[in-house]
Amino acid sequence: MQPIARLLEIMAKLRSPEGCPWDREQNHQSIKAQLIEECYELVEAIETNDSALMKEELGDVLLHVVFHCQLGREDGVFDFNSVAEGICEKLVRRHPHVFGTETLGTSQEVLVAWQELKKKEKPERDSVLAGVPKPLPALMRGQEIQKKAARVGFDWSSPQPVLAKVYEELGEVEDAIAKNEGVEEEIGDLFFAAVNLARHHGIDAEFACRRAVDKFEKRFRLVEKGYQDRGENMEKASLEEMDRHWEIAKKAVSSQG
Repeated sequence: MQPIARLLEIMAKLRSPEGCPWDREQNHQSIKAQLIEECYELVEAIETNDSALMKEELGDVLLHVVFHCQLGREDGVFDFNSVAEGICEKLVRRHPHVFGTETLGTSQEVLVAWQELKKKEKPERDSVLAGVPKPLPALMRGQEIQKKAARVGFDWSSPQPVLAKVYEELGEVEDAIAKNEGVEEEIGDLFFAAVNLARHHGIDAEFACRRAVDKFEKRFRLVEKGYQDRGENMEKASLEEMDRHWEIAKKAVSSQG
């Protein structure tokens, strides 16, 4: 039996009356969060260039695809084969330069043609901003919204005015804090402006923020370990003392690359 056929059979068995009680209780809503988690675990494996872990995490993502397909089959709305056929048709349809007679010589030409084909396929979308999923992480969603707006010319032509906008938003945050009014909204605007600045420099805002969080965690753990190694209670240390150890940790992390 081919592996995909075996996987489909296993999932059908798990969902059968003789299968697993937990699997039988699940639905599309109950397992959606796990799918997101598995996708992020796959991204982490990709970022660490761990091929063995990547293989495992791809399997976990595939499991969720098969799980949702089994649920769809039980509801009589779709199954694995119809899902696979759908994506096959879409790939052929959206690559006329490969499977048809069109000629597209650059990646940019391909992207433009792809967007035009998407418009024709989804005439129900009433805005150039449509199609960006709301559940996306905020920084990622913000960047995708900005990209779509930029495609119709709603964008600055260089990073300089974007940086000025960041400073402007920061000033509005300061004013809001001074007035104790609208602080959340102004900080949100500051984040959005920072995302725009990242986009103009070709930086993925979501991953840049994640790297910053990872860097903070690595430095903090070094400070924490130092206190543990010395047999000292970090919670009793002053901020000034912790800051001195923080500076040492910064240098250590930087030297590690």
